[in-house]
Amino acid sequence: MPNDRNHTHFVPSAPEPGPGQALGGAQRQAVSELLRVAPVADDLARRFEAAGFSLALVGGSVRDALLGRLGNDLDFTTDARPDEVLALVRPWADAVWEVGIAFGTVGCRKQLSGNGESRDFQIEITTYRSEAYNRDSRKPVVAYGNSIEEDLSRRDFTVNAMAVALPRKEFIDPHRGLEDLARGVLRTPGTPEDSFSDDPLRMLRAARFAAQLDFTVADDVVAAMRSMAERIDIVSVERVRDELNKLLLGSHPRKGLSLLVGTGLADRVLPELPALRLESDEHHRHKDVYEHSLTVLEQAIDLEDGEPDLVLRLAALLHDIGKPKTRRFEKDGRVSFHHHEVVGAKLTKSRMTKLKYPNDLVKDVSRLVELHLRFHGYGGGEWSDSAVRRYVRDAGPLLGRLHKLTRSDCTTRNKRKAQALARAYDGLEARIAQLQEQEELDSIRPDLNGNEIMQILGAGPGPQIGKAYAHLLELRMEHGPLGREAAEAALKSWWAAQD
Repeated sequence: MPNDRNHTHFVPSAPEPGPGQALGGAQRQAVSELLRVAPVADDLARRFEAAGFSLALVGGSVRDALLGRLGNDLDFTTDARPDEVLALVRPWADAVWEVGIAFGTVGCRKQLSGNGESRDFQIEITTYRSEAYNRDSRKPVVAYGNSIEEDLSRRDFTVNAMAVALPRKEFIDPHRGLEDLARGVLRTPGTPEDSFSDDPLRMLRAARFAAQLDFTVADDVVAAMRSMAERIDIVSVERVRDELNKLLLGSHPRKGLSLLVGTGLADRVLPELPALRLESDEHHRHKDVYEHSLTVLEQAIDLEDGEPDLVLRLAALLHDIGKPKTRRFEKDGRVSFHHHEVVGAKLTKSRMTKLKYPNDLVKDVSRLVELHLRFHGYGGGEWSDSAVRRYVRDAGPLLGRLHKLTRSDCTTRNKRKAQALARAYDGLEARIAQLQEQEELDSIRPDLNGNEIMQILGAGPGPQIGKAYAHLLELRMEHGPLGREAAEAALKSWWAAQD
């Protein structure tokens, strides 16, 4: 059982033992956050209390309250069993779902209105539990616990092993998570080996929290991640993918990715990333592709508009993964990576498919990887209108992201070269904008549609109509809008030349 210093009531002006002002500030922040959600939390807690059960806000919700970032997604823990939880929340919630009930979790939604506004709370209530994996199983075995202290001891990290018992607002922190939160350190409640044996996905979660919270991972935790990396193989690919997404969407993804690479976990879940660490010597100098890719990712993030963009971030991270397979040492000492964008697009598609990403996401990221060099392929000369049209057509709805990816791909320390590339791309965007004013670049089509082509040629549907359409589209790309009369003449001329 924890001692008295770890069971306290939240008082805004009274800091907890530990790093002084930092803890006091965190505690005051938590009070403010908890007061904001108190109506729904207290209402729910009183229902459980009246039925003879305990309820506590727990884990990430307490951590986020202490960090001043608690949203409307709330996590609770209770001694009530799942069927008892269902009986309590069904009359109270606006919607209830049982997707996680096999793991002791009941989800529900509750809408509260007041002060002229309405808020939707997404709530998960989990029975005190312990969770472990069999050595060769992909699914955890759930056993219910009997106390909140036991439940907290099974949590992944100390900063997620804090709770607030409701409705009395008693703060429970048996593993000094508040101090770790103030220091920005990730530790496990018990030994990291036991924690990662219980659920190997926690190794990825360590990297994810490092990326999301900008925390340092304790040395013993890093050592356990390194020695137990192969244990991640028993975790389902969907859970791995979801953790990678959360890591990439964090504020400091480089920190998390570097941890995955340094511990060997990336070799098992995203091997194309550590493969970018190409060896170099004094005879074959070239950019560090791994560090370059992380820098491109950070620069792409700086160009985002508002919300994190998973498609852009994946494309930035993976844009050069074709380089290891295409690297060639030339006779003049240079290193080449011919067609690495084409190879990279195939590798991207393969890896994302193995990670079971949605098909649309796989298609978009792979396309961006394939197109990321297109701008450089035109050389330093004047761009023709047809080249601009093709660039816009090939990018399609990904054009905005392609702009960001291309700009991010410049990591040279040569300021003159960087400025020249930026000016060149400024010029391209200006040309695109100019042509968009004159033409419908976002939806380039021939001057005649399929029905009109068939009517003019007196032919029915078939391969030849498709070829005619493609011919007119090519003319449209090369010369811009022709007008109906010129397009019809061009069509007839083309048709006459066919066998």
